[in-house]
Amino acid sequence: MKFTISWLKEHLDYTASLDELSEKLTALGLEVEEITDRAKELEAFRVAYVVEAVQHPDADRLRVCKVDTGTEIVQVVCGAPNARTGMKGVFAPSGVYVPGTDLLLKPSKIRGVESNGMLVSEREMGISDEHDGIIELPEDTEIGASFAVLAGLDDPIVEIAITPNHQDALGVYGIARDLAAGGFGTLKDLDLSAVPGQFDSPISVHLNFDADVQGPLPCSKFVGRYIRGVKNGPSPKWLQDKLLAIGLRPISALVDMTNYVTYDLGRPLHVFDADKVDGDIQVRLGEPGEKLLALDGEEYAIGAETCVIADNSRAVGLGGIMGGEETGCTEATTNVFVEAALFDPIRIATSGRKLGIESDARYRFERGVDPAFVESGMEIATRLIMDLCGGEPSNVVVAGTGPEWQKDVDLRKSRVQDLGGVDVPVTEMMEILDKLGFSPKDSGDLIQVSVPSWRMDVDGEADLVEEILRVHGYDNIPTAALPKANVVAKPSVDLPQRRVRMAKRGLANRGMMEAVTWSFLPRSHADLFGGVPDEIVLVNPISADLDAMRPSLLPNLIAAAGRNHARGFNDVSLFEVGSEYHSDQPDGQAMVAGGIRSGQTSERHWAGNGKYFDAYDAKADAVAVLEAVGGPAANAQVVTGAPDWYHPGRSGVLQLGPKNRLAAFGEIHPAVLEAMKVKGPLVGFEVYLDNVPLPRGKSATARPPLSISDFQSVERDFAFEMDVDISADKIIRAARGSDKKLISDVSIFDVYQGEHVAMGKKSVALSVRLQPTDKTLTEEEIDAVAAKVIANVEKASGGHLRH
Repeated sequence: MKFTISWLKEHLDYTASLDELSEKLTALGLEVEEITDRAKELEAFRVAYVVEAVQHPDADRLRVCKVDTGTEIVQVVCGAPNARTGMKGVFAPSGVYVPGTDLLLKPSKIRGVESNGMLVSEREMGISDEHDGIIELPEDTEIGASFAVLAGLDDPIVEIAITPNHQDALGVYGIARDLAAGGFGTLKDLDLSAVPGQFDSPISVHLNFDADVQGPLPCSKFVGRYIRGVKNGPSPKWLQDKLLAIGLRPISALVDMTNYVTYDLGRPLHVFDADKVDGDIQVRLGEPGEKLLALDGEEYAIGAETCVIADNSRAVGLGGIMGGEETGCTEATTNVFVEAALFDPIRIATSGRKLGIESDARYRFERGVDPAFVESGMEIATRLIMDLCGGEPSNVVVAGTGPEWQKDVDLRKSRVQDLGGVDVPVTEMMEILDKLGFSPKDSGDLIQVSVPSWRMDVDGEADLVEEILRVHGYDNIPTAALPKANVVAKPSVDLPQRRVRMAKRGLANRGMMEAVTWSFLPRSHADLFGGVPDEIVLVNPISADLDAMRPSLLPNLIAAAGRNHARGFNDVSLFEVGSEYHSDQPDGQAMVAGGIRSGQTSERHWAGNGKYFDAYDAKADAVAVLEAVGGPAANAQVVTGAPDWYHPGRSGVLQLGPKNRLAAFGEIHPAVLEAMKVKGPLVGFEVYLDNVPLPRGKSATARPPLSISDFQSVERDFAFEMDVDISADKIIRAARGSDKKLISDVSIFDVYQGEHVAMGKKSVALSVRLQPTDKTLTEEEIDAVAAKVIANVEKASGGHLRH
């Protein structure tokens, strides 16, 4: 929310400095984000006199000007058509930053003629879009004077952050009222006197809602007024200056008036060209297939749940969001119909999000506007239109009665001390609540209040405690040290929680980058990864395309890889440790460590190119996570049956026993990547941390002792012929189980099918390492272990040793 100091002083009488105002606003909970002092930014721009303006010798459209700045005469080459001898304009010297063109001036030569500085236009100064020529000033303007002061730009702009519970501060008057309640100045009264109507409005208003409409009425009150004989045109300078200061573009008097009232009083309005309205105003819900060309130039498909302002033939506006272009006001407008209405905040927020429209009206209505200020807002708007555009007003037309907003709240006097930790005298409580408009009554142990219409966010006594504390001053809350503990607290993080950190550290050690993605994603992406039930589809998503909770970590990571690819980063390794969701029940949430890799394992090199990441790299990542969290990685079986989003022939599952899946890994299915529009190949893994067994008994916190043998290891190679469908994991387990004490490692180094091997068979070559720990092995002991290896592998695989 932005406003200027002069604008604030129209509602608040005070003499404090800008710094004091900033401190008070922040103390009241209206945190100051920025103060812009345009006079300081434009300090170097001064009034100058053009002593001489002659034609440039080498350019028809340029003039060489001698300019008197008040301290010196400089030469400026100017291309403005109105640059001439004897005029006064605005001069910017070399070394000055020109905000409208993002240009830092410096001495230069233009077509061979030296130029120092610049005579500027309004657009170059950043104060309007006018660029037909340089600024012209009256003849009696003092040379060398500050243009910022002369043009009224010495008015600081204050921007404050608005919290959701302070919808009353979405107007300058509400901010002034809050400051006055805090003892900062005196609030000035608004002129709320009624403007007498001269005739009955030819346009009536009807609220056409079915009795079965769910929840509050989409529009509970509509106040309208017909004003005839207006003359629309540019708004006066004072109004344009206000809008420009807060970043709004002046359009016309009728449009600027509605923007002014919105920011001044927090009361959104709309003005229809009455001659373009067919019959009466009908406030209703949207109809199937109905569309509206809005004032932003976009056409919107109106949903059945959207509140529509219509006439007898079509929709002419989106209630509380934006008006329609067909009934908008132009310079030819002579008769208008003014709207001041109350709309349901929830419906406004839902419709605005669905349509993707951000407007000042929507921003205020979805937070709640003052329900008791509708008629007053209409009278102020009427008076402004008559002042700016003339005209004759009709009697006011009213449809609906508005919501029942009156509510009373009881505050126990002790609750300020209990909840806020500060002892505020009852007299001060009463005074603060009275200044804030709550009309307090002392009733023994209670203070009874009536919530004012502009503070619909106040529901209970905790809200009243907050109001008292912020006005009393948060700085007045005493500080208190925490009591010293006599015992050392037990660790609050258990092993499953520590495993999250351990998994992250393990993956980071493997050169992967951590990503933190949304917990939700497009439902179309969720369907590619098993889908989600309706109960975890979001009713009120932050974005229309992020409407489902994620059933897997992979889709958001794959989408992130795609964004990296689009920016030229093809080698991507990302991981995330977080929750995935399968239902709205407590057991429907699981903790998972997931990751993806794409591209090559190393950069191009003169000795050869690196290989692309494959399913074995993903398996290594999954095993590394299991090892990092203390899981049984060595005992996990590698089997097929990975989820459908993996390539069926290039993926696998790590599991304990027949049912406990610890991880899935492999190449992502090409159809999934194509649906997500991501370039492949790409591999990924998911480690289900909740399925990793916890250690039995008390887990050790110290590292295990380092075990290194001083005795020579021995390696023996074996080749077995077996059926082609025998898995490598089955063979390795059989060999390793032959002697768990002596065999330290088993690996497959060759698989062969072809000549000298029967059809349907394969040859698998193993390397088995024996590592004694207490003595050097004899040949007989080595042969005995080798015989066990042969027997176990033949039994497990159904094959035989090749000779």
